[in-house]
Amino acid sequence: MDVIMECKNVNYQYPLTDTKQIENLNLTIERGKVYGVVGENGSGKTTLCAVLRGFAPSFYKGELTGEVLYDGKPLAEYGDEIATKIGFVFQNPFTQISGVKDTVFEEIAYGLENFGVPVEEIEQRVINVMKMTNVESLALKNPFLISGGQMQRVALASVIVLEPDVMIIDEPTSQLDPDGTESVFEIIKAMKEKKKTIILVEHKIDLIAEYADEVIVMKDAKVIACGPTKEILAKTELMQQGVNVPQAAILGQKLKEKGLDIEYIPVTEQDAVKVFENAGKAGK
Repeated sequence: MDVIMECKNVNYQYPLTDTKQIENLNLTIERGKVYGVVGENGSGKTTLCAVLRGFAPSFYKGELTGEVLYDGKPLAEYGDEIATKIGFVFQNPFTQISGVKDTVFEEIAYGLENFGVPVEEIEQRVINVMKMTNVESLALKNPFLISGGQMQRVALASVIVLEPDVMIIDEPTSQLDPDGTESVFEIIKAMKEKKKTIILVEHKIDLIAEYADEVIVMKDAKVIACGPTKEILAKTELMQQGVNVPQAAILGQKLKEKGLDIEYIPVTEQDAVKVFENAGKAGK
């Protein structure tokens, strides 16, 4: 097992609050996998992202106990360098855009400039990332004068260009229409193919089922389940914990209860077709 991040007995509490927002967290993140983080509103998903990125407590303050490690070393020991190790994409792209650059090209290049990357290298890396995220046509536009979906792609590009090993993405499609959602997940798919480690908070559970290798389920500041996607999202009883499960799993469970002999509970549409076809053939 190639571990890239680890949380050991982590507890975190925001300033001026009486309760912990992360409690007794022990978590292992393997290199090259996509992790879907799910749970009802207020369960601690966004706070988990902040803890994994080091924003809590460095930016949000508050009290953190336990250890958050990247490549076996505490996050705090990396200083500003952590931005090139772990990228963070906020839920609202307006939060991501710096506001100090007049064009999309300059916005994407901004982080590289701050790290003193040579101009020639900046230009090539920005061009490559713009192609990957399909924002080339926006290069000379003001980043605040483009659509929400376009802005989210620019926000992703501004993080990807730093070439972090880990990307933490907090509900990137919450404010997007289906076309915008599809464009964002095309980028996530491309990052997955590059074997990047991705930690993704997303309410659209069918997309988690399709793209995630493992799922982390949160409730009341705790991780209550963690494991392979096909195993975790097949547990329709999670709905009692306020967790959405895929439509394929709900249908599979209902058919199984009605006596259909299926191999397993599917979590994606593709798996559902395969499972139901096999069950139909076996029943003939």
